[in-house]
Amino acid sequence: MRNVLEKLRVLQEEEEGRLQGLLKSNGACEQQRRQLEAELAEFRKDLQRLAEEDLEPETKASTEDELVARWRLYSVTRAALAAEEPRVDRLQAQLKKLIAFPQDPQPLSDSVVATIQEFQRLKAKTSRLCNAADVQLWQRLQRPLQDLQLWRALAQRLLDVTASLPDPPSIHTFLPQIEAALAESSRLKEQLTILQLKKDLLGGVFGQERAAVLLEQVATSVRDRDLLHNRLLQRKSKLQSSLAQHKDFGAAFEPLQKKLLDLRIRIQAENGLQRDLPGKQAQLSRLQGLQEEGLDLGAQVEATRSLIQDNPNHQHKMDQLSADYQALHRSLEDLVDRCQQSVREHCTFSHQLLELRHWLAVLTQKLEAHRGYLGPWDAQSREAEAERLLAELPEKEAQLPLIEALGRLVMEKSSPEGAAMVQEELAELAESWGALRLLEESLQSLVRNQQLQRTEVDSGKKMIFTNNIPKTGFLITPTDLISRHHRRARPLLREGEGSHEDFSQLLRNFELWLQVENSKLVRIIAMKAATAEDLRTRETKLQELEARVPEGQHLFENLLRLGPARGSLDELEDLRYRWMLYKSKLKDSSLLLTGSSPGEPTGFQKMLCVDHSLCARSLPNRG
Repeated sequence: MRNVLEKLRVLQEEEEGRLQGLLKSNGACEQQRRQLEAELAEFRKDLQRLAEEDLEPETKASTEDELVARWRLYSVTRAALAAEEPRVDRLQAQLKKLIAFPQDPQPLSDSVVATIQEFQRLKAKTSRLCNAADVQLWQRLQRPLQDLQLWRALAQRLLDVTASLPDPPSIHTFLPQIEAALAESSRLKEQLTILQLKKDLLGGVFGQERAAVLLEQVATSVRDRDLLHNRLLQRKSKLQSSLAQHKDFGAAFEPLQKKLLDLRIRIQAENGLQRDLPGKQAQLSRLQGLQEEGLDLGAQVEATRSLIQDNPNHQHKMDQLSADYQALHRSLEDLVDRCQQSVREHCTFSHQLLELRHWLAVLTQKLEAHRGYLGPWDAQSREAEAERLLAELPEKEAQLPLIEALGRLVMEKSSPEGAAMVQEELAELAESWGALRLLEESLQSLVRNQQLQRTEVDSGKKMIFTNNIPKTGFLITPTDLISRHHRRARPLLREGEGSHEDFSQLLRNFELWLQVENSKLVRIIAMKAATAEDLRTRETKLQELEARVPEGQHLFENLLRLGPARGSLDELEDLRYRWMLYKSKLKDSSLLLTGSSPGEPTGFQKMLCVDHSLCARSLPNRG
């Protein structure tokens, strides 16, 4: 019994101990539950507060400040959630302790698990939003650099295209684009400068390393932008200056073009043949006025060159304008020279024609007076006067071919009406000359009749020869030469006679000298003057012949001093005539040959009627 009681007491104690332990365990479990519930409620409250921060607004961030604000919110939320990690760990530890109690913790454990899961979801969401905000903010901060890259390519392309613009329309096309690029450059510079001032923000958002890399990129981009910006400014200034130059150049160039065109039209209007000498003189005056205008235009063209300033388009236009002006100037000079030559020829023709007409009128009047005189002839007056008047005819007749040749030149350079007038004047001159010739023959017949009627002849007088050579010289026609060769002038009386032998020797010497000199003159006349050097050579040879004329004169005067034998009168008269012919031909050659132009036949070669063979025959070889 005692043993049973002892066992019962032991069992009772054990049961009491178990019951007390159970009571204690229930109290601890309850306390643990209450503590877990309290902490879980507080944790839920904090999670609820964080969840109510509007982490995902309906509108997207449109500005950098909004992105920064959201990134800050997400960062703070993520930091707050990270700070709750120890509490989550405690909740999990408390839940494990609670599960160790025999009581069923199922409802509470479900709440703890749900809360922890909510925490994990909120943490993941916050991390995702924070990372997205980080990326968006980085992209937003990188945008000025990306825009700068695009702008740099555009700026370089503008610089390349506008390196040489040909005309104002092209400049007007690209200048606004350069101005827009400069405005964009200024905007980018402002953004990059602001970005450089956000060093702390960049370091806080992206970390010091990433921030340093970004800031280095910004600094490099700013330097590149500054260089391109300055080049664009210079190009803008150059284009604006070019526009101003185009404006100034156009204002100066276009009037010059109009003046040149107007001058060309007026010159072309003057490039025509005139009717008479006053018309030619008026044309020459107008052309000289145009020549002065051309010189003034040339000075203006040269002055306009200062506006070019290395502009290829302007240079090309000015070169073309200058070439057109030079061509027109040369054409005008040639036209003025031709007009001056035409006026000179017409003046010479008119003057010589007027003089010859006047001489014809005066001589005709005098010869008519002599022919109409019915009284007896006085050998010392009337006959001598008639012969003196008639002696003028050969010299004047030599002028006829010259006047006719000048008339033909004038006709070639006159209008058809003017050429007809000159032709009519030449016909009138020929008619007047024919009438004078008839009057000459009539008067000569009258003189011969009077000479036959003379009853007294002074037979004791001897004939002498003089060296009366016309100072003006004359040209000889073949018929005139033949008639003169057979004509004998009346010898004048002189005293004394020289030795016949000395006279014959001097006569042969002079004939030989004259033959040589005349041959030289014929060769000079036949020379072709194709160049200015040929003209100078011919002029020099003529001067050499003229320098030897005194030598021939001295030889001829020696012949006259010796006095010819009676049988040599005809021979001496023939020689005197040939000497006169040579000197006249030499003088006319000097006047006509030296005044011609290279390559042109001289007036003497065209009008001289005595050819080479006839001149050779006029000087017989007396070897």
